Amino acid sequence: MNRATPPPSIDDVLTTKGLPPTGEGRVLILACGALAREIRALLDCCGLTHIDLQCLPAILHNHPDRIAPAVEAALVERTGYATRFVAYGDCGTGGALAKVCAVHGVEMIDAPHCYAFYEGPSFAVREEIDAFYLTDFLARQFDAFVTRPLGLDRHPVLRDSYFGNYARLVYLAQTDDPALDAKARAAADTLGLAYERRATGLGPLAQAIGPALHG
Repeated sequence: MNRATPPPSIDDVLTTKGLPPTGEGRVLILACGALAREIRALLDCCGLTHIDLQCLPAILHNHPDRIAPAVEAALVERTGYATRFVAYGDCGTGGALAKVCAVHGVEMIDAPHCYAFYEGPSFAVREEIDAFYLTDFLARQFDAFVTRPLGLDRHPVLRDSYFGNYARLVYLAQTDDPALDAKARAAADTLGLAYERRATGLGPLAQAIGPALHG
């Protein structure tokens, strides 16, 4: 288990850059449902009542080609905001989501996927091609997003086909929750992978969605 030096706290990130005055203009964050709990925690703890959060179904990640059209439909529907921000990385869209955001003049997270902005810049310099990652969301929803969609509950022999080239399951923990730690460890056991836990907190996520939080 790896419990390295804690990442920046939410307060560290937000207080150093300042916050837009409430009422100056409403902001929309259009996010993946896998980030809903964490983004809501950021907004609530800082009293950012001028920011509206709309989340698209997290299951879209199982079909990345559907993400860009879904985001575009939501942007067309939700207008009238001073600022709109898309809380997705590329997430397997092959640049299609960036094109949608450019057409609509909105910013998105500059990262390939959610693991990158949960761990921050250090993720980009790691060489971990043998690691399968979980976040808090995926630890909670492992069966719904991994076990059942991949058919591992019905055909356990498929485990080697999907995960035979992995050596470790790395849990990027946004919270210090023993119950989630146990779920992540159980997922590692199910997949036959070594287990590693890294505490990320929410500081890196706050930095990633900074354009929305800071105006």
